[in-house]
Amino acid sequence: MAGRKARVADVHEVALGMPHVTVASGSKENPVYQVGGKSFVFFRTPRPDAFDAETGERYSDVIVIWVESEEDKLALVSDESNPFFTTPHFDGHLSVLVRASRLPELSRQELTEVIQDAWLSRASTRRATDWLQAHRLT
Repeated sequence: MAGRKARVADVHEVALGMPHVTVASGSKENPVYQVGGKSFVFFRTPRPDAFDAETGERYSDVIVIWVESEEDKLALVSDESNPFFTTPHFDGHLSVLVRASRLPELSRQELTEVIQDAWLSRASTRRATDWLQAHRLT
């Protein structure tokens, strides 16, 4: 892992740093980052599908991050070297989950790339193309 470890503040900073982003509030005032009215990162409230297998306690620090495709999702969740996971509740949903407490297992750069990809997967074609061209990624 290159660079400094990722932290929760990086999620907010990177998501807000993408163009045309708005922040909505979830049901418990949890932040939901959107582009064009479409969520690409959100902080999830504790739910019955994401819990500690030993204690049964619901995770209170789950972050949902969109992905471009099912292949991208599978690549992230099946790589045991990173902290991404999914639950049956998210079968068929183009997103991965990560616990905030496990973000330091990623570098800030790795987290940045995942969030940028999430934004690209949800932005309009025009916005995505403009951003990719501005960053010389096309």
